[in-house]
Amino acid sequence: MALLQWDCGGVIDGIHIPILAPEHQGSEYINRKKYFSMVLQALMDHKGHFTNINLGWPGKVHDARIFRNSGLFQQLQQGTYFPDQKITVGDVEMPIVILGDSAYPLMPWLMKPYTGTLDSSQELFNYRLSKSRMVVECAFGRLKGHWRSLLTRSDLNETNIPIVITCYYPLHNMWEWFQRAAPSFPIRSSHWVGH
Repeated sequence: MALLQWDCGGVIDGIHIPILAPEHQGSEYINRKKYFSMVLQALMDHKGHFTNINLGWPGKVHDARIFRNSGLFQQLQQGTYFPDQKITVGDVEMPIVILGDSAYPLMPWLMKPYTGTLDSSQELFNYRLSKSRMVVECAFGRLKGHWRSLLTRSDLNETNIPIVITCYYPLHNMWEWFQRAAPSFPIRSSHWVGH
Protein backbone atom coordinates (compact mmCIF):
# COMPACT_ATOMS: atom_id res chain seq x y z
CA MET A 1 0.00 0.00 0.00
CA ALA A 2 2.92 2.38 0.60
CA LEU A 3 3.76 2.39 -3.12
CA LEU A 4 0.30 3.66 -3.95
CA GLN A 5 0.02 6.15 -1.14
CA TRP A 6 3.23 8.07 -1.77
CA ASP A 7 4.64 7.32 -5.21
CA CYS A 8 1.62 6.66 -7.36
CA GLY A 9 -1.25 8.65 -8.78
CA GLY A 10 -3.61 5.68 -8.86
CA VAL A 11 -4.51 2.38 -10.43
CA ILE A 12 -6.49 1.99 -13.64
CA ASP A 13 -8.68 -0.92 -14.68
CA GLY A 14 -11.99 -1.68 -16.28
CA ILE A 15 -15.05 -3.83 -15.63
CA HIS A 16 -17.89 -4.93 -17.86
CA ILE A 17 -21.41 -3.84 -16.96
CA PRO A 18 -23.96 -6.37 -18.32
CA ILE A 19 -26.60 -4.81 -20.60
CA LEU A 20 -29.46 -5.81 -22.88
CA ALA A 21 -28.56 -6.30 -26.52
CA PRO A 22 -28.65 -2.84 -28.13
CA GLU A 23 -30.93 -2.41 -31.15
CA HIS A 24 -28.08 -1.03 -33.27
CA GLN A 25 -24.53 -2.38 -33.51
CA GLY A 26 -25.31 -5.13 -31.01
CA SER A 27 -22.29 -7.22 -32.02
CA GLU A 28 -20.00 -4.38 -30.87
CA TYR A 29 -21.28 -4.85 -27.32
CA ILE A 30 -20.44 -8.58 -27.08
CA ASN A 31 -17.34 -8.86 -24.89
CA ARG A 32 -14.71 -11.62 -24.85
CA LYS A 33 -16.84 -13.60 -22.37
CA LYS A 34 -19.68 -13.61 -24.93
CA TYR A 35 -22.25 -11.41 -23.21
CA PHE A 36 -23.46 -7.90 -24.00
CA SER A 37 -21.72 -5.27 -21.91
CA MET A 38 -20.56 -1.71 -21.56
CA VAL A 39 -17.12 -0.94 -20.14
CA LEU A 40 -16.53 1.12 -17.01
CA GLN A 41 -12.88 2.17 -16.87
CA ALA A 42 -11.74 3.83 -13.66
CA LEU A 43 -8.70 5.35 -12.04
CA MET A 44 -8.67 4.86 -8.26
CA ASP A 45 -6.47 6.19 -5.51
CA HIS A 46 -4.74 4.17 -2.79
CA LYS A 47 -7.92 4.18 -0.67
CA GLY A 48 -10.12 2.72 -3.42
CA HIS A 49 -11.80 6.05 -4.24
CA PHE A 50 -12.68 6.77 -7.84
CA THR A 51 -10.72 9.75 -9.14
CA ASN A 52 -11.65 9.43 -12.83
CA ILE A 53 -14.15 7.30 -14.76
CA ASN A 54 -14.82 6.63 -18.42
CA LEU A 55 -18.07 4.82 -19.15
CA GLY A 56 -20.03 3.96 -22.25
CA TRP A 57 -17.71 2.11 -24.59
CA PRO A 58 -19.07 -1.15 -26.07
CA GLY A 59 -17.90 -4.37 -24.42
CA LYS A 60 -15.96 -5.47 -27.52
CA VAL A 61 -13.56 -2.52 -27.29
CA HIS A 62 -10.14 -3.25 -25.76
CA ASP A 63 -9.08 -1.46 -22.56
CA ALA A 64 -6.09 0.15 -24.31
CA ARG A 65 -8.28 1.72 -27.01
CA ILE A 66 -10.74 3.06 -24.43
CA PHE A 67 -7.87 4.51 -22.44
CA ARG A 68 -6.13 6.10 -25.45
CA ASN A 69 -9.41 7.82 -26.38
CA SER A 70 -10.10 9.13 -22.89
CA GLY A 71 -9.72 12.60 -21.48
CA LEU A 72 -7.57 11.05 -18.73
CA PHE A 73 -5.05 9.81 -21.31
CA GLN A 74 -4.89 13.25 -22.93
CA GLN A 75 -4.37 14.98 -19.57
CA LEU A 76 -1.67 12.50 -18.52
CA GLN A 77 0.03 12.86 -21.90
CA GLN A 78 0.01 16.66 -21.61
CA GLY A 79 1.16 16.54 -17.99
CA THR A 80 -1.94 18.34 -16.70
CA TYR A 81 -3.59 15.57 -14.64
CA PHE A 82 -0.93 15.70 -11.91
CA PRO A 83 0.40 19.22 -12.53
CA ASP A 84 3.72 20.08 -10.93
CA GLN A 85 3.79 16.83 -8.96
CA LYS A 86 7.03 14.87 -9.06
CA ILE A 87 8.75 12.33 -6.87
CA THR A 88 12.46 11.90 -6.33
CA VAL A 89 13.94 8.41 -6.38
CA GLY A 90 17.58 8.61 -5.40
CA ASP A 91 18.79 11.60 -7.41
CA VAL A 92 16.25 11.18 -10.21
CA GLU A 93 13.12 13.34 -10.42
CA MET A 94 10.23 11.35 -11.87
CA PRO A 95 6.64 12.12 -12.82
CA ILE A 96 3.76 10.72 -10.82
CA VAL A 97 2.74 7.43 -12.43
CA ILE A 98 -0.38 5.31 -12.56
CA LEU A 99 -0.43 1.51 -12.49
CA GLY A 100 -2.15 -0.68 -15.04
CA ASP A 101 -2.30 -4.31 -16.08
CA SER A 102 -0.79 -5.74 -19.26
CA ALA A 103 -3.73 -4.47 -21.35
CA TYR A 104 -2.50 -0.89 -21.01
CA PRO A 105 0.29 0.79 -22.99
CA LEU A 106 3.64 1.39 -21.33
CA MET A 107 4.05 5.15 -21.01
CA PRO A 108 6.45 7.39 -19.05
CA TRP A 109 3.57 7.94 -16.60
CA LEU A 110 2.05 4.40 -16.67
CA MET A 111 3.68 1.31 -15.19
CA LYS A 112 2.59 -2.12 -16.34
CA PRO A 113 3.91 -5.65 -15.83
CA TYR A 114 6.82 -7.10 -17.73
CA THR A 115 5.85 -9.74 -20.30
CA GLY A 116 7.69 -12.62 -21.94
CA THR A 117 10.51 -14.56 -20.32
CA LEU A 118 11.30 -12.84 -17.04
CA ASP A 119 14.31 -12.79 -14.78
CA SER A 120 13.89 -12.84 -10.99
CA SER A 121 13.94 -9.05 -10.61
CA GLN A 122 11.23 -8.67 -13.26
CA GLU A 123 9.13 -11.34 -11.57
CA LEU A 124 9.52 -9.51 -8.26
CA PHE A 125 8.52 -6.22 -9.92
CA ASN A 126 5.42 -7.89 -11.43
CA TYR A 127 4.50 -9.39 -8.06
CA ARG A 128 4.76 -6.03 -6.30
CA LEU A 129 2.89 -4.25 -9.09
CA SER A 130 0.12 -6.86 -8.93
CA LYS A 131 -0.08 -6.50 -5.17
CA SER A 132 -0.37 -2.71 -5.50
CA ARG A 133 -3.03 -3.07 -8.19
CA MET A 134 -5.25 -5.12 -5.90
CA VAL A 135 -6.78 -1.89 -4.56
CA VAL A 136 -8.72 -1.44 -7.81
CA GLU A 137 -9.92 -5.06 -7.90
CA CYS A 138 -11.10 -4.85 -4.29
CA ALA A 139 -12.80 -1.49 -4.85
CA PHE A 140 -14.67 -2.81 -7.91
CA GLY A 141 -15.75 -5.77 -5.76
CA ARG A 142 -17.06 -3.45 -3.06
CA LEU A 143 -18.79 -1.29 -5.68
CA LYS A 144 -20.60 -4.35 -7.06
CA GLY A 145 -21.40 -5.51 -3.54
CA HIS A 146 -23.00 -2.20 -2.61
CA TRP A 147 -24.86 -1.74 -5.90
CA ARG A 148 -25.76 -5.24 -6.91
CA SER A 149 -27.53 -3.98 -10.02
CA LEU A 150 -24.02 -3.89 -11.54
CA LEU A 151 -23.97 -7.69 -11.37
CA THR A 152 -27.10 -8.25 -13.43
CA ARG A 153 -28.10 -7.18 -16.89
CA SER A 154 -29.42 -3.66 -16.96
CA ASP A 155 -32.72 -3.10 -18.75
CA LEU A 156 -31.80 0.52 -19.49
CA ASN A 157 -30.77 1.45 -23.02
CA GLU A 158 -27.13 2.17 -23.85
CA THR A 159 -27.76 5.93 -23.66
CA ASN A 160 -29.11 5.89 -20.09
CA ILE A 161 -26.75 3.32 -18.56
CA PRO A 162 -23.78 5.75 -18.30
CA ILE A 163 -26.01 8.34 -16.64
CA VAL A 164 -27.18 5.91 -13.95
CA ILE A 165 -23.82 4.20 -13.39
CA THR A 166 -22.04 7.56 -13.10
CA CYS A 167 -24.13 8.21 -9.98
CA TYR A 168 -22.63 5.16 -8.28
CA TYR A 169 -19.06 6.37 -8.15
CA PRO A 170 -19.54 9.44 -5.88
CA LEU A 171 -21.79 7.29 -3.69
CA HIS A 172 -19.04 4.66 -3.57
CA ASN A 173 -16.50 7.33 -2.59
CA MET A 174 -18.78 8.59 0.18
CA TRP A 175 -19.31 5.01 1.39
CA GLU A 176 -15.56 4.39 1.46
CA TRP A 177 -14.95 7.65 3.33
CA PHE A 178 -17.74 6.92 5.81
CA GLN A 179 -16.43 3.42 6.52
CA ARG A 180 -12.99 4.88 7.33
CA ALA A 181 -14.37 7.82 9.33
CA ALA A 182 -16.76 5.76 11.45
CA PRO A 183 -15.69 2.12 11.17
CA SER A 184 -17.56 1.03 14.29
CA PHE A 185 -20.90 2.38 13.10
CA PRO A 186 -23.08 -0.71 12.43
CA ILE A 187 -24.30 -0.06 8.89
CA ARG A 188 -24.74 -2.60 6.15
CA SER A 189 -24.79 -1.98 2.41
CA SER A 190 -28.45 -3.04 2.26
CA HIS A 191 -29.31 0.30 3.90
CA TRP A 192 -28.01 2.18 0.87
CA VAL A 193 -29.28 2.98 -2.60
CA GLY A 194 -29.37 0.17 -5.12
CA HIS A 195 -30.95 -2.64 -3.08
